[in-house]
Amino acid sequence: MSDTPVPVTDDATGVFVEHRELMFGVVYNILGSVADTEDVLQETWLSWTARAGGAPLDGVDNPRAYLVRIAVNHALTRRAAISRRRETYVGPWLPEPLVAVDEGDGAEDPALRTESVSLALLVVLESLSPLERAVFVLHEVFGYPHTEIAEIIDRSPAAVRQLAHRARGHVHARRPLYEAHPRVRREATERFVRAAVGGDIAELMEVLAPDVTVWTDAGGKRKPAALRPVHGRDKALRFFGGYGRKGGAGAGHLELRYRRVNGDDAVVLFQGGEPYAVLVLDLTPDGDRVCGVYVVSNPDKLTHVPREEA
Repeated sequence: MSDTPVPVTDDATGVFVEHRELMFGVVYNILGSVADTEDVLQETWLSWTARAGGAPLDGVDNPRAYLVRIAVNHALTRRAAISRRRETYVGPWLPEPLVAVDEGDGAEDPALRTESVSLALLVVLESLSPLERAVFVLHEVFGYPHTEIAEIIDRSPAAVRQLAHRARGHVHARRPLYEAHPRVRREATERFVRAAVGGDIAELMEVLAPDVTVWTDAGGKRKPAALRPVHGRDKALRFFGGYGRKGGAGAGHLELRYRRVNGDDAVVLFQGGEPYAVLVLDLTPDGDRVCGVYVVSNPDKLTHVPREEA
């Protein structure tokens, strides 16, 4: 018998490419990491092409469902590796942001077009079990019925409904149903960033809620950063003083660019054309004040952020 691998058919490749964007969205929302998502899609491709000696379409009535099932199960396996990495991670861990250049950006990169929940919601999803998170993502974000999810994760429909109920209750308890209007979010973001980078303490006092929390994910590689979440307005003011000092002229000068991050208006700080940090805000229900700030500055999590053109 020949050891020469059977070539993958063009039809099989086309089917995989057709559903790659969907798989990326599902897996990214389960893992919160672009790099791990890309690895899972590579594993999914290898599983797909290994099927039926390079002719994976043979005997598959619904390729879309089959591919999503492979991808989800690889993602659930990958969650264990991510959890082990987080045990030795320096400081708070935040999801890897998906950053678009502008409203129309993303035409060339499917990762920027994918269906994605907000960064704040991804943080909440981190507190779910892997199965609860997969069920929540498939049902709440992508609209899969419980019966189809049951086939994907090899559980009974009753078990899936129970997982969905627990996940939904947990998420709703930690995330308000209110979502700020994009214009309100943009104005709040611009006001906050001007005050933080400009070192305007009085303005920051106005825009920050008294019980604001700041999460900084630097992975031990950037400053300013905090090893634990920063709670309370006074502590937050001291923390953002570091950005105010870097916002001045000189070698450490930071440049601001307003971008869409996981579908929400946010800001990216650049230093010398390279991304320095991504800042995403949570607003109070009235939209007047900032109750949460997520700062991702670990350079390993900014590799997919579009660079500034010279």
